[in-house]
This record gives sequence, structure tokens and C-alpha cells, in this order.
Amino acid sequence: MPVVRAADLEASRDFYADFLGLEAGMDDPGFLMLHSSTVPTTQIIVVTRDAADSAVLMADVSVEVSDVEQRHAEALALGLEIVYPLTDEPWGIRRFFVRDPDGLVINVASHRATVH
Repeated sequence: MPVVRAADLEASRDFYADFLGLEAGMDDPGFLMLHSSTVPTTQIIVVTRDAADSAVLMADVSVEVSDVEQRHAEALALGLEIVYPLTDEPWGIRRFFVRDPDGLVINVASHRATVH
């Protein structure tokens, strides 16, 4: 899922919601995750430029995988550069960031099972 850095989050929300019909799945200060109600795989993340500079939101692309631990172990075995450690985030995902061969930072994530 692409990560778009926005100068004006409200203008971006209006564009993606009004023009493309996307709905907010997550809407936090400096961060939006938008998705299509008709095509679930159509998703985009929009972050403000200042939030994009933070260590937590610096990914260029976000990829959801079925087994983040396996991807993390493979990244380590291959000697890939991990730029954000494997972390359980409070919003329900487990993720890490890895740098690709061209220098892009990829957020590799899985949704965690709900714990009751």
C-alpha cells in the first residue's frame, strides 16, 4: 500500500474520499489509512510531512503479509537492513521496516489476533 506524504491532511482526505470514494479505516492526528468499500485491496496511507519524518511513520510503502515473524526472520537471514524493529503496535498490528535495494523503506506488517 503506498504511503503519501501530504502538506494538508484535510485536503488529501477530501481528495481521496470525495474524488476516489475511499473511506477512512484509521484517522489519527497526522495519519490516515483509507480503503475502498467495494475493492478491499485498494488502500492508501496518507501522513503529514512532519509525521512522515518520525521514526514510526517513515515507510515509503506498506505491505501486509500473513506471517510477519517469518518475513522478519528471512530479512535477518538475508542480511537486509532493518530500520525499525519487529514491534507490536497499539493499533493492532505487528510490523518491522526493512530497506529495499533502492533505499525505499518498506513497512512489513500483519494484523495481530485479538486477545480477550
